Amino acid sequence: MNDTTRFLFDQNQKQIYQVTMVSGSDEVGRGAMAGPIVVASVILKPNYCNPVIKDSKLLSALKRDIIYQQIISNCISYAIKVYDAVIVDELNPKQTSIKGMIETINQLSIKPDLCLIDGEEVKIPNYKTLKIIKGDFKSQSIAAASILAKVYRDRIMEEYDIKYKGYNFAKHKGYCTLEHIKQVKKLGILSIHRQSYKPIIKLKEK
Repeated sequence: MNDTTRFLFDQNQKQIYQVTMVSGSDEVGRGAMAGPIVVASVILKPNYCNPVIKDSKLLSALKRDIIYQQIISNCISYAIKVYDAVIVDELNPKQTSIKGMIETINQLSIKPDLCLIDGEEVKIPNYKTLKIIKGDFKSQSIAAASILAKVYRDRIMEEYDIKYKGYNFAKHKGYCTLEHIKQVKKLGILSIHRQSYKPIIKLKEK
């Protein structure tokens, strides 16, 4: 799980280059029908290892908040980008996530030797990138990015809960729950809803 200093090798086990600065990138909110997609990239301090850092979905909200601060205190650089529903509708969720990973990696104050990407093939000129399936289970850096993005997005949805009374955004965080759909039927579609998502399209047709 720890992404520490290492060497990369080719198929013949010949050393190619040394990796010290490793970044992890992940997104949150891709499957929601309301609210933004939030993408984070982070470079943890070399040799920093925190066994509590894992996939954000496996942690309680309280633990995520605590670990969020620990990650910020123990990273060399991090970047978080927010893409609202309008952008998600325009680009689609996949392309929005890729855009966010590229932009947050470019915003890091130090260029990583290797960029670990959760589940997406991302190409950035003059950067070495590596797609990792279920990366938030396998890489501490990706898991840390997942936590940063999750906490940041949850706080946005909690603000929406105050702004848009009755939708219960603090509870379902904009995902397609039965309660969320019921409240949209009752109260109406908002600008923060993703107009291209099937549940919203069906509600608009009615």
